[in-house]
Amino acid sequence: MTKNALSVTDLSVAYHDLVVLKGANLSVPEGEVIALLGPNGAGKSTLLKACMGLLPPLAGEVSFFGQPLNKVRKRVGYMPQAAEVDWDFPTTVLDTVIMGSYGKLGWLRRPGAEVKAAAMKALEKVGIPELASRQISQLSGGQKQRTFMARILTQDPDLFVMDEPFAGVDAASERAITSVLRELKEAGKTIIIVHHDLSTVKNFCSWVALLGGGKVMEAGPIEEVFRAETVAKAYGIDGSLFESEGKG
Repeated sequence: MTKNALSVTDLSVAYHDLVVLKGANLSVPEGEVIALLGPNGAGKSTLLKACMGLLPPLAGEVSFFGQPLNKVRKRVGYMPQAAEVDWDFPTTVLDTVIMGSYGKLGWLRRPGAEVKAAAMKALEKVGIPELASRQISQLSGGQKQRTFMARILTQDPDLFVMDEPFAGVDAASERAITSVLRELKEAGKTIIIVHHDLSTVKNFCSWVALLGGGKVMEAGPIEEVFRAETVAKAYGIDGSLFESEGKG
């Protein structure tokens, strides 16, 4: 029997007086790479933040691997949107990546040679080892995303929760991130990713969740859910447009 890495039941979330999620339900089986898709304002990032305890829910329940987040936090890694990070903070790329290991080390233990080597290996995986000593304020958009991809890799979680890792990246960074996602998928990791480019969903995802109107409209294997009519309904567009894009 397949277990769920994430289970969301009747989750509702509001920003001030605006209800953004209304009774959302979602189950993510272990070992799947699921793209959260939907128009702007559909509640994709809100869903992730509420699951990670960064936003208080109005109602509903969330569990990871059948338990509350605080019981399995080391098994869950979170990559926020680049826009939410203080890139002016005076630290290097390597030190930023090393911070990903603090959950396992504890804040009072200084990272040793083994941790630093793991951080460098993560930077090599994303293709930017030469930037290890650079200040994060000097990074381009793609380099920022690769840095935080390396940081979540050092955590080595079972579940990767990623909020728009492809936002603002160049072609080389997109290829590097996609390559890492494929490796993680092959390794049996579970990945939840907020994504916007419908043309690349099939490159690395096995499942899709379509959000619209503050709800998860449909979720399941990509071949069942990622269809012209379901995507068109979520985005409020003409399904034939999606079909023509898919053939190009």
